[in-house]
Amino acid sequence: MVMRAFLAWLMLASVALAQGDTRLMILHDHGNPVVSEMVELTIRGEYDLTVSLEDMEFPNSPDYDWIQVARDDWHKERVNGRLLQIFERKVALFPRREGALTVGPIDHKLTFVQDNGQRAETTVTAAPITLGVKPFPTDAPPLSASQLTLTDELSADPGRLQKNEILTRRVTVEALGALAHHLPVRPDLSEPWLILFSQPEHRETVLTEAGPVARVVWEWQLRPRTGEPAILHAEAFSWFDTDSRQIEVAPLKPIPFGFAGFGSNFGASDQGTWRGWPLAVLALGGGIAASLGLMLQGRGLLPAAAIRARIRRLLPGPHARAMRRAAAEGDLPALRDAVDRHLRWRDQRPPALLADLDRQLYAPDPPPGFDAPRWLAAFRRTLRQA
Repeated sequence: MVMRAFLAWLMLASVALAQGDTRLMILHDHGNPVVSEMVELTIRGEYDLTVSLEDMEFPNSPDYDWIQVARDDWHKERVNGRLLQIFERKVALFPRREGALTVGPIDHKLTFVQDNGQRAETTVTAAPITLGVKPFPTDAPPLSASQLTLTDELSADPGRLQKNEILTRRVTVEALGALAHHLPVRPDLSEPWLILFSQPEHRETVLTEAGPVARVVWEWQLRPRTGEPAILHAEAFSWFDTDSRQIEVAPLKPIPFGFAGFGSNFGASDQGTWRGWPLAVLALGGGIAASLGLMLQGRGLLPAAAIRARIRRLLPGPHARAMRRAAAEGDLPALRDAVDRHLRWRDQRPPALLADLDRQLYAPDPPPGFDAPRWLAAFRRTLRQA
């Protein structure tokens, strides 16, 4: 496997020759990245020189972010039977836009010792390389990672809060193969019934042996205004899994708030309690009984959003024409965009069948014989069955 990766590197490398066997190359092993996906670069110098000093600056560009992920490595290596001095620098590059992206040229200024003991200077240049960057698969802010972990911690049981008790919520998101500014912005948890204080977020990029890890920590102090049960809404953000080549969703689950001392209005003064609780209990019980009766008749009550989603799932939708046109023309990026907008309109999770289309768009070696109209027909059929 090491040999296969090395041969792939050599096929994709751009090489600039200097005197003798001295050369500098930009090597990479990824020919099909999406926007924000990490591309590992190795800047490799093979020098038939005794190098004493060196200087290299990686070029900045508005088209990409980059970070050096390891210390420069100098060692001896035999190349084509000759013992050469090898230089390697590891860089992680993150495209900011789709299309052809050029990296380089890169100059390496060397001071070396000649045979007569005198020092001399030379500059070795690596020719630029070009990456073909694909668009990010959804309209969400680009976030690509080989692994993403979301931890949601609560300081107490939100279903048994005491009067005036403050709940601390701490969310940590870590993404392997990403930079800190790629991670999503802090979600807005504000509600009319909730007193909320947000701590300053902590955002950083940590270099590990496995690669750069982006980390963000959000923390809130939450205190309900009243003693009435309520639910803090859910949040979610999407990210591109660079291993499976699919869009995944990282959810922050809803939090149901309840109170151990239910019956007292937390927003009222300590002198009095809410005297209307018997009427509220009767109203609540009547509502539950009415809902149960309708459910038993097969007509369960649903929230307005759920009713709207069910109605939309019975309709072709405003994106049907765009999907058909893109499939007929074989325009897979346009088809993926129309499908994504259609799923959001239906408020429906992506079916497993979507992986076949993503594989055609983003896999390094997509399987041949993909029939876009046939795939779209199967996709629509799957949605109807769901």
